[in-house]
Amino acid sequence: MEPSDFVQTFSRRNGGEATSGFFEVPKNETKENGIRLSERKETLGDVTHRILTVPIAQDQVGMYYQQPGQQLATWIVPPGQYFMMGDNRDNSADSRYWGVCGLKRIWSVGATAIWMSFDKQEGEWPTGVRLSRIGGIH
Repeated sequence: MEPSDFVQTFSRRNGGEATSGFFEVPKNETKENGIRLSERKETLGDVTHRILTVPIAQDQVGMYYQQPGQQLATWIVPPGQYFMMGDNRDNSADSRYWGVCGLKRIWSVGATAIWMSFDKQEGEWPTGVRLSRIGGIH
């Protein structure tokens, strides 16, 4: 994983409302109240994706559950077991931390999935939710 050209900022106005921003900043520069994001690439099929993560979250790898006989951060899911992945890659306490689980430990199954569609420009934070997309197939 390498430093990216993107910085996320966090600040609080007069001790009140918290604000954040997402900026492209050359690697040799800094931004006040900014955290430089780490970047790695994942290829799925023929498409390569740039994945930006908060480097502080990556420091938690040492807390991952380690399966016997496996390297840290590598898992094999045995038959009849399930790997539970949270919906927030950098901030989910999921099977990476407590291991796989059997069907007897799963109490319910999701019947509906909600995928939020946001109004946003490339490289910027969302400005709203596109409610008109609810229930549609796009």
